[in-house]
Amino acid sequence: MSRNAWIWLGVAAAALLVIIIVAVSGGDDETTETTVAAETTTTAEETTTTAGETTTTVEGETTTTAAETTTTAAAAEPIRIAIVAPSASNDLAFTQSIVDAVNVIEGEREVAEVAVTDGTFVVDDAAAAIRDYAASGFDLVIAHGSQYGGSLQEIAPDFPETTFAWGTAADTFGLSNVFAYEAASDEGGYVMGVLGAALTETGTIGIVGPVEVGDAKLYVDGYKAGAEANDSGVTVNINYTGSFSDVALASEAAQAHAAAGADIMTGTAQMVVGAVGVAADQGIPWFGTQANQTSLAPEIVVASQVYKWEIVLRQILDDMAAGTLGGSVYVIDLANEGLAIEYNDGFALSAEVKALGDQAIADIIAGAVEPTG
Repeated sequence: MSRNAWIWLGVAAAALLVIIIVAVSGGDDETTETTVAAETTTTAEETTTTAGETTTTVEGETTTTAAETTTTAAAAEPIRIAIVAPSASNDLAFTQSIVDAVNVIEGEREVAEVAVTDGTFVVDDAAAAIRDYAASGFDLVIAHGSQYGGSLQEIAPDFPETTFAWGTAADTFGLSNVFAYEAASDEGGYVMGVLGAALTETGTIGIVGPVEVGDAKLYVDGYKAGAEANDSGVTVNINYTGSFSDVALASEAAQAHAAAGADIMTGTAQMVVGAVGVAADQGIPWFGTQANQTSLAPEIVVASQVYKWEIVLRQILDDMAAGTLGGSVYVIDLANEGLAIEYNDGFALSAEVKALGDQAIADIIAGAVEPTG
C-alpha cells in the first residue's frame, strides 16, 4: 500500500473515532438541555416555561427572557396604535379616558407611534379615519364610541391583519380581528349614589344623563340604586338630554334640577361640563365619572369614578403578541381595578361618609351587592 493510502486510512479512522465519541456524549447533553428547557421553577412570581421560551407574568404584564423564540421576539416589536374618538382628547370624560389609558401603555410597552383623531362625533368622519389608519398599517385601531359599531363591522373584514377594538360594547360581530370592551360603570355609580344620599340635606339628587344607552345608562342606574339603598326616602331626578355632546342642554338640565331642590348632582358624558358649571355656580356638590373631574371645579367635586382602560389594553396587547387579533370582550370593574374611585382631597368629606363608600366598594367586589339589583 502506498504512503498516501496509509495517511488517508489514518485520517478516516480518527474521524470515525470523533464521531463515535460525539454521538455517545451528545445524547446525554441533549437530554439535559431538554429537561432544563421544560423545567418549571415556582417563585413569588407566576412562571410558565415552554421549550426554548420562558414567560414570567407579574401583575398582569408579560415579559419574555433571553430564551425567547423568533416568533415571540417578532411579536414584541414596537406597535402603532390609533384612536378615533367622538369628543376632545382633554374632555375630562369619555375620550380622555382612552387617551389617558394609551398614554399609560406607551410608558409600559414598546410603542412606535400613537395617533389620535378626536372630535369625530359624525360617524361618517370617524369611519373614514378608522379606514385610513388601518390602510396606513397601524397595528391596533381603537374605535372609542358605541356609535362606531356599524362602521367597524364593515371595515374590519377588509383588514384581516389589523386589530380593531371598540367600546363601550359587548359585540365582536363574530370577527376574529375585533375586540370589544365595556365598563361596569353601574358599580362606581352605586358607590357614588351611596355617598350622595349621605350628603344630601334636601333629600333630592339630580342626574344629568346623555343618551339612555351603554355605560351612561349603567352609571345612572347604579347611582340611583346606591342612593336609594342608603336612604329609601331620597328622591333621584333623572334628566336625559338626548345628546352626548350638547353642553348647553346639560346646563339647562342642571338648572332644572337645582330649581327642583337638588343639592347633590352628577352626570355622565362629555357634555357634563355644562352641568358642572351650574353646580359650581350654586355650590352644589358634584360626582364625576369616566375621568377625574376635580379640575373642573375643585371646590365642589366630591369624587370621580375613573375608567382605567389600560387594564383592557394590556390584555389586548398580550393577545396580539400571542397571535390572537380579536374575538374577545373585556370588562373593567372595581374588582380588576379598571374602575377606580378617586376622592377629591380638596372637598371636606367626613371620614364617616367616606367609610360608607369604601364599604360599598368592598361589598360590590365581594358580590354582596348587585349595583343595579
